[in-house]
This record gives sequence, C-alpha cells and structure tokens, in this order.
Amino acid sequence: MSRVGKKPITIPEKVQVSTEERLIKAKGPLGELSFRVPEVINFAIEDNVITFSRESDEKHIRALHGLSRALTYNAIFGVLEGFSKTLKIEGVGFKVELKGKGLLFSLGFSHPIYFLPPDGITFEAPNPNTVVVKGANKEVVGLVASKIRKMRPPEPYKGKGVRYEGEYVRRKEGKKAAK
Repeated sequence: MSRVGKKPITIPEKVQVSTEERLIKAKGPLGELSFRVPEVINFAIEDNVITFSRESDEKHIRALHGLSRALTYNAIFGVLEGFSKTLKIEGVGFKVELKGKGLLFSLGFSHPIYFLPPDGITFEAPNPNTVVVKGANKEVVGLVASKIRKMRPPEPYKGKGVRYEGEYVRRKEGKKAAK
C-alpha cells in the first residue's frame, strides 16, 4: 500500500467537496479547484473523509495512488489556506516594485521587466528585495515563482540574481591574483 495514498483526507468545515463521475471539486474561501481521478484509482467520501484505493499493485498504478491523494489534498488545502513562495533578489541595484497587479523588476538589464500574474495569483512586495507569490493552486504558484527566478538566476561568483527564500547557492572562488 502506498504510504501517501492510504492516508485519509479530512475535509475541513469551510470547504465543500463534490464529485461528478471521476472529478473531485473543492470549493472554499479562496476559490474553486478540481482534480480528475484516474480510472484505476477508486475513492470514497464518507463522513467528511476521503479515502483512496487502487485496483492492482502494478508500479504505475501504485504511483498514481499516492499522486491522486496528494493532488486532491493540495486542492482542498489550496482553497482553504492557499500556497505561497517567497523569492529574494540580491545584487546592487536589483529591485522589484508592485505596479498595479504586476511586478516591475530592475535586474541589471538595459530595460525594466514588467511581469503580469496569471489568473488566481497575487503578488506582494514587502520590501524592494522580496517577492511573495500567493495563490490557491500549488502547481501554478510554483510555476510562476520559477518563471520569476528564470529572469535572472543566481550566479555562482557573487550570488547576484533571484533565488528562492532559503535556497543555497554554491559559490565559486573566481580568479586568483597573479603572484
């Protein structure tokens, strides 16, 4: 049995879960998300608890068992509390500011970069060197955060660039002075 897949999901009071054939829909304070369960995975909702089971022990079906449970949990947790990723900007003159719904980045290029969020994503810029990406869908929050990081990934010599909060950037020594 899959360790993740066999864990039941307790549905919080503020979240409403409905099903249509193989589609699980979660509706909560932050919006509505849905997940289509694969045909080989069975699920049951009883007394505000969702349980998942599988039809066989083939490797790809075992993988889908845990995946289905995890994605359903992420949908329920996302509409209740949401997800966030924090990015730090390091470098002289590198900064970010909130302009309307989007972000205006100054990352050492000859031009500023304006980044608009997709639907369901909000930005916060508590200071000029920090960006917080928030949203109900965990996958989209991670995708937007990675797109922001790709604009100027941290380089190994001075560590300048955009990085996730808590990310370790391995530093290189650089050239040695001639003797």
